[in-house]
Amino acid sequence: MHLHRNVFREEVPDVRDALWRMTAAEQAAAVRGGDVSALELVDSHLERIAEVNPRVNAVTLILAERARAAAARTDRGRAAGEVPGPLAGVPFTVKESTAVEGVPTTFGVKRFRDLVAPADAPPVARLRAAGAIPVGHANIPTLILAGMHTRSELFGDTVNPWDPDRTPGGSSGGDGVAVATGMAALGLGNDSGGSIRIPAQFNGVAGLKPTSGRFPADHRVLGPDDPGPASQFLVTDGPLARSVGDLRLAYEVLAGTDPRDPRAVPVPAYGAPIPGPLKVAVVTDPGGHGVHPTVRRAVEHAAEALRDAGYDVREVPDVPRLDEALDAYGRIVVTEFAPTWPAVRGLLGEGGDRYIGMTMERTPPASADAFMKLMGTWLNIRRSWAEFLDAYPLLLGPVFTEPPVEPGLESRDMAGRDRVASAMRLCTVTSFAGVPAVAVPTGVADGLPTGVQVVGRAFREDLCLAAAQAIEDRLGILTPIDPRGSGRG
Repeated sequence: MHLHRNVFREEVPDVRDALWRMTAAEQAAAVRGGDVSALELVDSHLERIAEVNPRVNAVTLILAERARAAAARTDRGRAAGEVPGPLAGVPFTVKESTAVEGVPTTFGVKRFRDLVAPADAPPVARLRAAGAIPVGHANIPTLILAGMHTRSELFGDTVNPWDPDRTPGGSSGGDGVAVATGMAALGLGNDSGGSIRIPAQFNGVAGLKPTSGRFPADHRVLGPDDPGPASQFLVTDGPLARSVGDLRLAYEVLAGTDPRDPRAVPVPAYGAPIPGPLKVAVVTDPGGHGVHPTVRRAVEHAAEALRDAGYDVREVPDVPRLDEALDAYGRIVVTEFAPTWPAVRGLLGEGGDRYIGMTMERTPPASADAFMKLMGTWLNIRRSWAEFLDAYPLLLGPVFTEPPVEPGLESRDMAGRDRVASAMRLCTVTSFAGVPAVAVPTGVADGLPTGVQVVGRAFREDLCLAAAQAIEDRLGILTPIDPRGSGRG
């Protein structure tokens, strides 16, 4: 069997010594073809978790016995003549805020340590139905609100495996680290403004933020009531993986409808071909607020890769209405969140309230009349983006306009908060527009991974994935890696 090669490792001759290093596609093919058992595959990852997780603190709850039992069922089914699913035996982690049946969904909060989920969240159920096996929950910032850095009250800091003095990003940082270090082939995160794409860039992996309504999910957090419009339409669940091909496998499994989520729509996973060379707009410095030289070079390298692949790549002045969209995004989210803030503040632990507290100081809630007007502005901005992407089916730009920053910068003071908010601005505005994006690595600069995102028309994740694949084909894959440095206690 061909083993996956990356820029740091040579091929390993014995497949059983390298199961955790293989792509999800290779792992599933090995199980489906009978080359290895699902139990061997899961055990390889559990051994890797035991070796690596104490150094990076990404996996918060290891589901060892459950995972081994699920793998044994897969093996028995195959022996009985059942056809394994497309992700047969593939281990994946699940963000600490997403429900896995029978285990706590803690949100990283001590008070929720016993909040056992009665059922799998829809994306977890879909991955399971395709044969994938959850091996653990992964760390997040407390309540997903304590900042961009993955540090929770219940589990502590997650460490960037490239450099312990840099954040792994968030809020899906635990999944990004787990995938980057080979503890899981896939991670299931979610994204409302960069929470998949930023950990993808900071850890050297790929990540998909789908169109709003592409994947079914259930974001009712602590009861039967649905959240407000910002939480309903900004938050999208999505996968992280070490290769774009693995993102594609997960995408095909996760797409579709589910009665638990009336937002999910039955749009085909693959759209009609677009004739002629596909036009790609390139914006290196969205809004003109500044971009680090290594990030600029990453975008330039990705643009050259797309030109080499036959895309019609064109630099354009800017993306639509960026500053207006950032203002509307912030005001809508803060207005929706403000009534619950006094109760939530008490759950965030010491210092955990600083990030949201500064955000609310920077952007006070809107009045009822202003909020209604903002909802119209939201639709109007989505229209502007639809028109832009009608002219340019794809947009290439940065994920985060700086290299990975130090842990907790956004919670340190207002200058740090503003710096991080500015750096993630293209993630924020594309979430607000509801369009899909794929983050893909482009290389290494100063010992840290670099990456870009490819943004597309609504429900054209297929175009984003194809372009990201073209970039990966020319610039390579960076992970899995072993953690570097001693890490944090």
